This record gives sequence, C-alpha cells and structure tokens, in this order.
Amino acid sequence: MSEDPYKTLGLDKSASQDDIRKAYRSLAKKYHPDLNPGDAAAEERFKAIGAANALLSDADQRARFDRGEIDASGQERAYRPHPGYRDFGEGAQGARYAGAGGGFGEEDLEGIFGGMFGGGFGRRQQGPRRGADQNYTLQISLLDAINGATSRVSLPDGGRLDVRIPPGTDDGSILRLRGKGGPGVQGGPDGDALITVSVAADAIYTRDGRDVRMTLPVDLRTAVLGGPITVPTPAGNVTMNVPAHSDSGSVLRLRGRGVKAHGHHEVGNLYVTLRVTIGTPDDALETFLRGWHAPDPAPAERKADAS
Repeated sequence: MSEDPYKTLGLDKSASQDDIRKAYRSLAKKYHPDLNPGDAAAEERFKAIGAANALLSDADQRARFDRGEIDASGQERAYRPHPGYRDFGEGAQGARYAGAGGGFGEEDLEGIFGGMFGGGFGRRQQGPRRGADQNYTLQISLLDAINGATSRVSLPDGGRLDVRIPPGTDDGSILRLRGKGGPGVQGGPDGDALITVSVAADAIYTRDGRDVRMTLPVDLRTAVLGGPITVPTPAGNVTMNVPAHSDSGSVLRLRGRGVKAHGHHEVGNLYVTLRVTIGTPDDALETFLRGWHAPDPAPAERKADAS
C-alpha cells in the first residue's frame, strides 16, 4: 500500500498548495538520483515524493483523496458495505439478511433486486477518469536557464518529449506538460507530465536572481590606461570600455545582459568583476618598475605609523 502522500511530504491535510510545492522542491533536491548515485533507497524515496506531489498538486485528485474516493496511488477505492451489515447465511429464499446493526447492505439489495434490474444494483459505476501524472527529471545548463531553450526528455518507452524552458528557470522548478502523462480511463483526459528541472553549475557565470555575475581578466595596460575589452555575455560577445585606473575587484555593469525578460519579469543585468593580470613582463616594464617608487604615504599616515 502506498504511503499517505501528506506524510511522504511531511505535511498535514491543512497544507496549502504553496506548502506542497515548497515541500516537494526541498525533498526532490535532497533525494535526486543525480545527487545520490547508486543509492537505491534515495531513488525509491524520490519516486515516492514525485508520486505524492503528482496527486496533491492536482486540486481535483487531492479532493478525491481527502474524501476517500481514491487511494494514495490514485486508484479507485473498493466499495465498503454499511458497517452494520452482518452475514447470517442464506434463508429459505436464498436472500441474505441484515443484522441488528440496521439496514440492508449492497449484497442484500443485489439478491432482492438483481433479477429486476439485470444485476449490478448498487455498484459504483466506473466512469471516465483522468490519467495518472508521470514524473521526469531534466538537467539543463545554466545558459539555457538564463536564456530559455527547448530541451528533450527521453521516456521509458523510447518516446521523447520536447520541453520549453522559460528564461530564468530556477533549479528545482517543476514544469507541467498538460496531457502528456498517463492515458485517461474510459474517455477521461490524459494525465500530465511533471518535469523537475536541475540546473548545472557553470564555469563562468553565476545567477543572482534576475542578474548574472562573472569574473573577467584584464591586462595591466588596460587597467591603468583604460580601453575597450570583449566580454562574453550569456547572449554573445559585446564590447565594454574599462575606465582608467581600474583595479582588481572593480565591478562594471552591463545593462540588460542578464536573465532574459519573460512574462512579468524584467530583463536582468550582467555584473563583471575585473581581475587584473600582469602576463609576461617585457624588458621595458621591468626597467620602468626598477626606477619607479610608490608615493610616500600622506603625512597623517606617517604620523600614525610612527606612533
């Protein structure tokens, strides 16, 4: 029997949809197979977490589970006779009788009215039902998360799904593909495919909300005198002017070169931290440095040092 989905996510029945979403993201990241290679227990836990989220994140399915109409795996619950029903065996007419607890049970009505209505009286009719949601994972690059992209998910049956990644997608985000899950039953709608996105770290860029940060080497001459340099932004190379007398650690901003705009989210910026590099000094630079002396400290500084 499947574990109660609320317990699987560490929640109670009063949890909001936002609580469910947050709990799933936290647990999915903790037990993700990519972070627990070869750990069968973590993989099973990850699957259970995905199944619990698939049921509770669907408002209709959650309501049916709360009413006891379906179990934790999304299957219809078997019909249960009235609790007062007791079987006293068959009487002379082959009919069953209800006990002192009161009321006829389903089998009583089946025996009495079965012939009249052609059988099946009182049984729950299995009407159209929505297909089960199916969970998948997809790892993308940070650049795809920044710019947006279309990625492909391979399915267990050999099929593939094209998934559109919106710009600014966060690690642990869940993308829902309507109608791409399990097939519906008796004409019911198909379930959804739930894609948990894992964003890989990048060697150059880091995310800071809608902004992007990077460190860029700059030669000594450009740092001292200023001048143009080429910056590899997430969307392609651009030219940026370095102010004269820049030092390592100086941060320059390129407007609109961060995470792309999407929906109500505005475009972010790219912040470039300069790292001054000397390179291979030539004879002229060595000669200059031998004859160059740093300025004497200010009088106040000399006094402070002397004390």
